[in-house]
Amino acid sequence: MILSQENLLALTEELKSQNQKIVFTNGCFDILHAGHVRYLREAKKLGDILILGLNSDKSVKRLKGSERPINNEENRALVLSALRFVDFVCLFEEDTPYKLIESIKPDFLVKGGDWKENEIVGSDVVKQYGGQIISLPFFKGKSSTEIINKIRSNN
Repeated sequence: MILSQENLLALTEELKSQNQKIVFTNGCFDILHAGHVRYLREAKKLGDILILGLNSDKSVKRLKGSERPINNEENRALVLSALRFVDFVCLFEEDTPYKLIESIKPDFLVKGGDWKENEIVGSDVVKQYGGQIISLPFFKGKSSTEIINKIRSNN
């Protein structure tokens, strides 16, 4: 399900009152691939609810350049929300999901293994209230950029 930040905050408060463990991850997820799917499946196993913070189109352009994203935010959110292990998708406009993490206070903050714990945005906030920072294994050879470069080289 795709939710606004306001609706997500209200829902996470309700879920926490029911002792549901919240897992949060984020990213651009521009071209969904097997590495993303494996990563999200593993993230879901850590708790009861998996929330995915999704960079908006403007945010992706600032981070990845004017030719990105390939897929717009509506399409990316729709595809990600259709995965059975992703419970909620929430778009954010900033370059990082820091404010979103601060507001929902997940039990687990998860990123791929290419991120060191001290580099994970929001890790300071999550540690303050006793949440866990998890770095899942990175699946080499699986990236949107590699897929885009492969497509371009075949033209």
